Amino acid sequence: MLNQSSSLDQMFQALSDPTRRAMVERLSRGPASVSELAQPMAMSLPAVVQHLQVLEASGLVKTEKVGRVRTCRLDTGALQLAEQWINDRRTGWERRLDRLGDYLADTDPDKGSKP
Repeated sequence: MLNQSSSLDQMFQALSDPTRRAMVERLSRGPASVSELAQPMAMSLPAVVQHLQVLEASGLVKTEKVGRVRTCRLDTGALQLAEQWINDRRTGWERRLDRLGDYLADTDPDKGSKP
């Protein structure tokens, strides 16, 4: 669990930046070269590369260099780890809220006086 926690920390840290989230959003539509990812960004190419390095270190993005072109792809398997963590939290809260709803329904003072 410790290794998984470290991976989640890196992933959420990478996703905490709006520029990196925009890159992940773009890559969710398909692979792109570094220059394609940099095009809409108001920053230098080296800055884009630094953001990509953070995404790659987190496991969210895989890159492959062929000749002079580096192509980036989203690693959907890595996203499943974050999705599972979020779903586990949601499921736990839903159970708690369901129990609270049941408790409130059982303790409703008007429940017995309605026809």
